[in-house]
Amino acid sequence: MPLNTPFGNQELSPDDKALTPEEQELLNRVAAKIVQKQMVVPAILFLESVKPLNWIGSQVMVFLDPFVSAIVGEKSSILFNYKDYNLLRQMMERRENTERLLQKIEELDAIQDQKEREEKSKLKAEKKARGGGRFRKFWRKLLGREKPQDSIPPKKP
Repeated sequence: MPLNTPFGNQELSPDDKALTPEEQELLNRVAAKIVQKQMVVPAILFLESVKPLNWIGSQVMVFLDPFVSAIVGEKSSILFNYKDYNLLRQMMERRENTERLLQKIEELDAIQDQKEREEKSKLKAEKKARGGGRFRKFWRKLLGREKPQDSIPPKKP
């Protein structure tokens, strides 16, 4: 999987290990939650800006570990449980995982955008099949492009 860097696309070095299924599932879940909450742009902006500091960020997660364990504990919360928190911390120590998360967010966002476009075009086609709305007919009658059907016929002498 190539990494997008300012110097072009670069292949992952052979010493970069591939993600385990657990890590891949966690990465998918985090990316899906970001897309679901419509926080794609802030998430991408944040991740791109702190990408050079990913190791420091993972160490901040180590510092916050006691607080997270006190709040979350072993129970499952909205996004992750304590085991997933530790797995995410370990993943974020490696820079390529930040890039993988960014790519996954962008991929899921593109899929959601495509679904929205299809839904919008479907609604538009349904509206067009109905013949437009009330306001369109109103303006056509007002501008004289269509004669009103309820007009009174002229009297015959």
